[in-house]
Amino acid sequence: MNRTRIIFFGILAVTACVILSVVVIRFFGPEDSGETAVSNSTEIEVPKGSVLVTLASSNTKQNWLNQVVEKFNAEQVETSGGSPIVVSVSHVTSGGSMNAILDGSSQPTAWSPGDQSWVDQANDTWRQRTNKPLASQSCAPTVYAPLGFAMWRPMAETLGWPQTPIGWDTIVELAADPEGWASYGRPEWGQFRFGHTHPAYANSGLLSMTSFVYGIAGKTDTLTPAEIYAPNVEEAMRQLEENTSKYGRQAPALLEAMAQQGPSYLHAAAVPEAEVVRFNIERGDELTFPLAFIFPAGGTIWADHPYCILDNAEWVTEKQAEAAQIFLDYLLARDQQEMAIDNYLRPLDTNIPLHAPMNLDNGTDPSVTPKTVAPLPSPNVDISAAVIDLFNITKRKATILIVLDVSGSMEGERIRTARDATVEFLSRLDANDEVGLLIFHDSVNELSPVTRVGNVGEGLSRRVAELISGGNTALYEAVCQAVETTTAQQAEDLAAGETRLYGIILLSDGEDTVGSITENQMFATCLPANAEADGVKIFPIAFGEAADQDVLNRIANVTGGRLFSADPTSISNVYLSISAEQ
Repeated sequence: MNRTRIIFFGILAVTACVILSVVVIRFFGPEDSGETAVSNSTEIEVPKGSVLVTLASSNTKQNWLNQVVEKFNAEQVETSGGSPIVVSVSHVTSGGSMNAILDGSSQPTAWSPGDQSWVDQANDTWRQRTNKPLASQSCAPTVYAPLGFAMWRPMAETLGWPQTPIGWDTIVELAADPEGWASYGRPEWGQFRFGHTHPAYANSGLLSMTSFVYGIAGKTDTLTPAEIYAPNVEEAMRQLEENTSKYGRQAPALLEAMAQQGPSYLHAAAVPEAEVVRFNIERGDELTFPLAFIFPAGGTIWADHPYCILDNAEWVTEKQAEAAQIFLDYLLARDQQEMAIDNYLRPLDTNIPLHAPMNLDNGTDPSVTPKTVAPLPSPNVDISAAVIDLFNITKRKATILIVLDVSGSMEGERIRTARDATVEFLSRLDANDEVGLLIFHDSVNELSPVTRVGNVGEGLSRRVAELISGGNTALYEAVCQAVETTTAQQAEDLAAGETRLYGIILLSDGEDTVGSITENQMFATCLPANAEADGVKIFPIAFGEAADQDVLNRIANVTGGRLFSADPTSISNVYLSISAEQ
């Protein structure tokens, strides 16, 4: 071999070593929202010989964990065998990450959902498969993020905050009172409007509704599924849900709606304390009034964000399990626990004094502790199932009009994935929900009038599965016809004494090209000037980069809906988020 060839192969060998010495890891990002097509993945460099700990963590503690992980990685902590440890964190929703772990699409070393209830559900499924739980050891708490109510501060002070105890019974009575705020001398505020996340999709929703059941039942300890179905509990939840105007998949989205639409839209929402303080500090200039966080007087769930090392999963090695334990010990050390306060969370050790930002100026009462507001038990699998079932029984049913773009630009993969995702969405609706279908291309066509899902679900799914694409895009005309149809249905229901949630799902991949209605006409004559909590909400899905996102976002804002961006790979997840809204 001549000298030139030797040098050439030597260069290749060195290059290969360099490539092998650094591994770039892209870890599982949040499955939630679908508001953009960009995931919240973490990209890090892992030197050769290091032990990588991947952590899927609920997004309530995102800022805190980002800081702790950065600090930990900078300190170059090692295992007992001398291997450097690198931690990569991905911020997820509790329910979504549980499902991703169980279906194998996410394989983290450690998992930290918002509450032990998610761990119990995951372990129950894992035991059925393997006869053992996901983690060989109990999952250790990491930090407190208690649940309660966010309320506009003037309204909270009208109820007596922070001196007067305010419980779920107060919220239910106010929601059910036909006089509304007039009973408290503030008739200008109208009827009470409430929001909470969906308990089948969101940690905050499940824990809030569990706290509600405990509060109405007057209990702080053991609760049975039978007690959840007690007539007084069911009636109280029905009264609450009949006056709940907004659901969702994440607590921040509820506060986002309050910030965007103002006090006339929602008066209160069930969310974690951390989100209220964060909004007051980081988004205060957008808020009409500051928010107050109210601890439910009868007790609340002090969500403690357990940290589970998934050492019973086949993808976790002994070295990774050891490294994950070392990082857990680091999380629980006093320095890191004190860092939690700066990130709107509470240390597990209540002897660590709270300081700003956790104070009254920023909307929360630092004098409240688990000793003054009772900690309620996390819901086990049976309690969770009963709470979600009671919610489904009592919630306001939805009337949904699906409006699909079937123009020529939807040809191929787009129309196929849109059909499949729409059929999947229809399968999630309650039998007593109502659904209709409009399609638009050169013109707008009603394929199915608004009808009870139980009567048309299967047939409508077959109709959707057979849609084909072609023609131009009558977007503005489709919006106007959809609003007219849904508004007429709402008026008919109100005349019959029925209150429902009304939503339009508008999927489009392009701009208006053929409609007889202009953009200005659409906003001036077809859409409301301001969003109303009980009005017809439009949830546009911008399907691809060519979609007119500016117009779709304006449509969402003026109706109190939300804009979602999607592509063929994310459309199913976007429909899942919309399911939680309705």
